[in-house]
Amino acid sequence: MAPTVLPAPLPLCVCLLLASGFAEAGKLLVVPMSGSHWFTMRSVLEKLIHRGHEVVTVMPEVSWQLGQSLNFTVKTYSTSYALDDLDRAFNFFVDTQWKNPEQSSYAILTGSSKSFFDIIFSHCRSLFNDKTLVEFLTETTFDAVFLDPFDMCGLIVAKYFSLPSVIFSRGVFCYGLEEGTQCPSPLSYVPRLFLGFVDAMTFKERVWNHISLLEEHLFCPYFFNKALEIASEILQSPVTTYDLFSHTSIWLLRTDFVLEFPRPVMPNTIFIGGINCHQGKPLSKEFEAYVNASGEHGIVVFSLGSMVSEIPEKKAMEIADALGKIPQTVLWRYTGSRPSNLAKNTILVKWLPQNDLLGHPKTRAFITHSGSHGIYEGICNGVPMVMMPLFGDQMDNAKRMETRGAGVTLNVLEMTSDDLANALKAVIYDKSYKENIMRLSSLHKDRPIEPLDLAVFWVEYVMRHKGAPHLRPAAHDLTWYQYHSLDVIGFLLAIVLTVAFIIFKSCAYVFRKCFGKKGRVKKAHKSKTH
Repeated sequence: MAPTVLPAPLPLCVCLLLASGFAEAGKLLVVPMSGSHWFTMRSVLEKLIHRGHEVVTVMPEVSWQLGQSLNFTVKTYSTSYALDDLDRAFNFFVDTQWKNPEQSSYAILTGSSKSFFDIIFSHCRSLFNDKTLVEFLTETTFDAVFLDPFDMCGLIVAKYFSLPSVIFSRGVFCYGLEEGTQCPSPLSYVPRLFLGFVDAMTFKERVWNHISLLEEHLFCPYFFNKALEIASEILQSPVTTYDLFSHTSIWLLRTDFVLEFPRPVMPNTIFIGGINCHQGKPLSKEFEAYVNASGEHGIVVFSLGSMVSEIPEKKAMEIADALGKIPQTVLWRYTGSRPSNLAKNTILVKWLPQNDLLGHPKTRAFITHSGSHGIYEGICNGVPMVMMPLFGDQMDNAKRMETRGAGVTLNVLEMTSDDLANALKAVIYDKSYKENIMRLSSLHKDRPIEPLDLAVFWVEYVMRHKGAPHLRPAAHDLTWYQYHSLDVIGFLLAIVLTVAFIIFKSCAYVFRKCFGKKGRVKKAHKSKTH
C-alpha cells in the first residue's frame, strides 16, 4: 500500500495548534516528584519556558534528582528527613523485592513500601510549615498547577489555592484514576494493577480481578492514611482521595494503546506514551568504541533503570555467567561490586546513554526492568526485550510486551543462568521478536502530533481557559445509587411488580367469578340428589 500523502492544510493546522500558546504567556506552578518521574516532566517544562511561559517549581531541599540543571524559578522547603533516611527507606523496599517480592495489592499497600511512602507523603506538611513560601504562593497569581500525583502534595496545593490542575503520570495507585475521572473500568476485561493479567482473562483471573479491587477498597485507605491526615490538617476539613483527584482538569498519562489494552477513557484523559523518546544523538567516543568493537554480532544494552543499579551478589554472578554465553558485547549499567565471573564480552558502566544506544543499528537486544521509560525507548527504537520486572507497574508492562510478542519475561528471582542466556538468544535470533517490536514501533510513531507537543498543548489549554470544566462528566454530581441507576431500576421494578400484582389479582377475581359460581352450583345439585 502506498504511503498516504497528507493534505496541505493538515501540517498548517498542527503548526497553528502548537503556535497558539505564544499569544498568551502564563505563569505555571509545578509540584514535581523526584526520581525517574522528574526526567520527562522536566522536558515539558523546558518546552513551556521556550514558548514564553514563567515556571515556578516548588520542591523539597532533600531529593534525588530534583534541582539538577534547572533554568526556571525554584522554591525549596526544608524536610523532616535527611537524604540518608530517604535512601534507607527506598533501599529497604528494593531489597525486599529481591528476597520476597510483594506482588499483590495487599502486599504492596501494606508492606515494605509503606515507610517510604510515609516519607514522601510528609512533603506537604513541610511545604505548608514554610510560612514564607506559602505567603509567596498566595500572593502570586498562577494560571494552573502542573503536578505528579505520586506524593499527593500537588493535589493538595491545587485544592488549597483553588487552581486548575494537570496531572502528569504513568498511572495512579488504587482506584484513583477511575474515581477521579468517573470513568467505568469493567472488571470483565480491564485488569487491575499489579496482577500481570491480559484483557482476555479466564474465569479464574476474572475472579482474582474482582478480589483485587476489593483489596484496594479495603487497604488503600490505610495506605493513604498519612497523606489524607496531612491534607485534612492543611485544608481544615476531612478529605478523601476522591476530593483530591476529582477536581483535576486534565490527566496526562505516559502510556498509549500500543502498550495498554483497549479500555474506556474520559475526554480529559490524554495519552502521551513515548514522551521520553527522542532522536538518538551521536555516541561519545567511549561508547562508539565499544559498539564498533562488537563486530558483526552487535551489542546488548542492560539497565535496570535509574533507581536500581545494584543486585545481590549471587544473582549478579548468575547474570554475569549468562551474559558470557552469547557472542554479543553487553553494556551493563551496574554500580555494585564487579562479579568475579564477569566475561570478557561484558562491560560494566556506571551510566550509559540508553536511548542513544538503543537507537544504534548494531543493538540486538535490551535487558530491562520494564519501567515505562525503558519500555517506550525499546518500542521507539524497535529493539526486542528481555524483561526482568521487579516491582510496581513493571510486571504489567512486561506482560503487555510479552503478549504482543515483542520480548520475553523472566522471573528475576527464579531464573537460572541458562534461562537468561536462552531468552537472549531467542529475542536476538528469532526474527518474529524483531518483526513484532518493529510493528509496534510503527504503530506508536504513526500519530499526527508528538507526545511532548501534545502535553505542552494541554497544559497551555488549561492555563488559557482556567481549567476544562466542559470535559468534567456529570457523574461527579451523582450519588452512588444514581450513578448505577439503582433508583431507576428500583422504580421500574416497582412498576413491573405493581402491574404483575394487578394482573394477578384481576385474573384471580375473574377466575372466581367464572368458575367459583359453577363449582358452588354443582355442589348444591349433588347434595339435593342425596
